[in-house]
Amino acid sequence: MTTSVLATDAYKFSMAQAGFPLRPETFYFSFRRGGFQTVPIDLEQHVRQIVSSMQCDESQLAYAAEHGYGFSGAMREALQDPSALQITAVPKGTWVYEREPILTVTGPSFLVSWLEPRLLWLNYPMQLATHLRLRKAEGREPDADVLTATCEEHAQIIDQIAADIGIGGLTITREDEAYSERVAVSVGELVDAVGGDTSRIFEVGMRSAVCMGQHRIALKACRDRGVTRTSNVALAQELGMTPVGTMGHEHVQRWGEDLSAFLAIRDMRTGAPSYLLDTFDTMGSGIEAALAAMRGREHTCSIRYDSGNKFIQYLHACELFHEAGLRPAHVLEDALDVEATLHFEKLRAFTDWPADRQVYGYGGFIVARPMTSPLTRDRVSAVYKLSETAGQPRMKFGNESGLGKQSVPGRPVIWRRLRGAGPLGIIGQAEERVPDNYVLLSGNEAAMDQLRLCNVADLERATQIPESDQAVIHSDGTAALVRGLSRRERA
Repeated sequence: MTTSVLATDAYKFSMAQAGFPLRPETFYFSFRRGGFQTVPIDLEQHVRQIVSSMQCDESQLAYAAEHGYGFSGAMREALQDPSALQITAVPKGTWVYEREPILTVTGPSFLVSWLEPRLLWLNYPMQLATHLRLRKAEGREPDADVLTATCEEHAQIIDQIAADIGIGGLTITREDEAYSERVAVSVGELVDAVGGDTSRIFEVGMRSAVCMGQHRIALKACRDRGVTRTSNVALAQELGMTPVGTMGHEHVQRWGEDLSAFLAIRDMRTGAPSYLLDTFDTMGSGIEAALAAMRGREHTCSIRYDSGNKFIQYLHACELFHEAGLRPAHVLEDALDVEATLHFEKLRAFTDWPADRQVYGYGGFIVARPMTSPLTRDRVSAVYKLSETAGQPRMKFGNESGLGKQSVPGRPVIWRRLRGAGPLGIIGQAEERVPDNYVLLSGNEAAMDQLRLCNVADLERATQIPESDQAVIHSDGTAALVRGLSRRERA
C-alpha cells in the first residue's frame, strides 16, 4: 500500500517553505498523561514502512503548488533517502509511562516533520493493546465500546492488535453510518454557533483520527454540511475540499524566537501567514512579535492561540491591535467545542471585532468526540515535538500551568529503574551515562531480559507499582538543557 506525499497536515508544507527542509532535526513521540501503556508493535519498523511507502508524483506536486504549498528543491531532496533516518524506540512489548520519550526520529527536517500525524495515530493501538492485555490478565472481557470501529481500516487495527496479544473470537461492532451521522450533528452545532457561516469553520482533526479511513468519513460529513476546508491535504485533494494550514510550534522553535519565525513565514511564502503566539509566552512575547511583523509591511494575516487562558489572551490582543489600528483575523483552535465557541463569539461582539475576521478550527470535537470508543488521542495527550535542530536543543514552553505543554529538549531517552529506590523512570540524554540500578530502554532490545530478571517487564506488574513510586524525572543532562533554554527565554 502506498502513502501519498500529501497525506499530512498542510502546515507541514508551509513551514518547510519558510524553514530549513534539509536541516538535521530530532522529534520525539510521547504521552503527556494516561499512566502506564504497553507498546504492541515494532516502532522503528512501523516508521520505516510509512516512509518507504511514500508516493510523490507530479499530480500531487501540482495540487500542492495550486494551493500555495508547492515543493522547493530542498523539500524534494529531503524525501529522497528515507533509509537515512535515525530511529530510536523502546522495544516491542515494553511498557512506558507519562511524558517518557517512546520514540525519537532524526533526519532531514521536512521528512521528519511530515511524519507527525501518522505517528500520532500510534496512540490508538497502544491504548487498545493496554486495555486488552489488562483485561486478559484479569480474566475479563474487553469493554464493548473499545471493540467498536468507525470503518473497515479501524476494525482491522482492532483485529490485528487482538491477534498479536493472543486474543481471538472478538466481536467487533461497525458504526460507519452512525459515526458519520454523529459527526454531521457536531458540525451542525458548530455552524449554528457561528451564525450559520460555514466559511468561518475549518477542520484540523487528522491527528485526532485513528486512521485515514475514519478521517475520510468525518471529512465527507463536514463537506456535506458545507465545511469544506481541512488540514488533511491528501483527503482535500480526494474529496474536492480546500487544504489549510500555516504554522506550528516547531517553526518557531527552529528559528529560536518569535519575531524571526514570524518574519520568515511572512516573507518566504506567498500565502497569508498565521502567527502562532504561545511557543514561548503568548502575552510575554508572542503578541508583541506579531504586532512587529504586521507593522513591518502591510499584509493579510491572522494570529492563532493555543495554550493557557485563551479568553484573557484574546481580550489583551484585541486591545493592543485596536490601539495599533490593525485588524488581523483571530484563529481559535485547540480543544474547542460549542461552549467555547459561543463564548468567543460573545467576546467578539464585546470587542467589536468583525465576524469575517474571526475563524475557528476544530479537531477532536469533530473527529474523536463522535466516536463510541474512549481511546482517543486526548485521553493520553499524545504529542510529537521538535527537540533538536542542527544540533541545538529546542523546547516548547507554552502557557499551561505546571509542566503543561512543556516539551523535552535534546535527544531524549528513557532509563528504567531495575531495583532499589529512586524514580520509576528518568528522561536522560542519548550521550549520558546510565546510572546504577537503571537500564537504557530506548533502542535497547537487551533491556527486555534485564527487566524480566528484575520482575518489572510485564505491564500487569507495572500497574501494581505504588503511586508514590511512579515519578518520572529529568536527568542532570536533560535538566541542564531545560535550565539553559529557560534562561534564554527569560532574557
